[in-house]
Amino acid sequence: MKLVYAIVNNDDSHAVSTALTESGFSATKLASTGGFLKAGNTTFIIGVDDDKINQVIDVIKEHSHKRKQMVPSAASYSEGNYTSFPVEVFVGGATIFVTDVERFEKV
Repeated sequence: MKLVYAIVNNDDSHAVSTALTESGFSATKLASTGGFLKAGNTTFIIGVDDDKINQVIDVIKEHSHKRKQMVPSAASYSEGNYTSFPVEVFVGGATIFVTDVERFEKV
């Protein structure tokens, strides 16, 4: 058995959650925040049999998409002088971790 942690952008979390459920997978959803953009994410925790790992990852990949977004950035040109200008970055997609489960009980 494996434990999948999938960190997904909030914009994609509903689609991922629905697709996982329709595919027969149960998931626990946790609200999380990314450190770089300080943006909202959803972390899915999914327990799955070894032979279903690729299916779970495919569902997540299919429903979480990267996109470009403009975010404010500040630059310092001299001591005490800052200016703000937008920077284009990629957001979305998914970060997925898979770990082994030594023991599983559902009581």
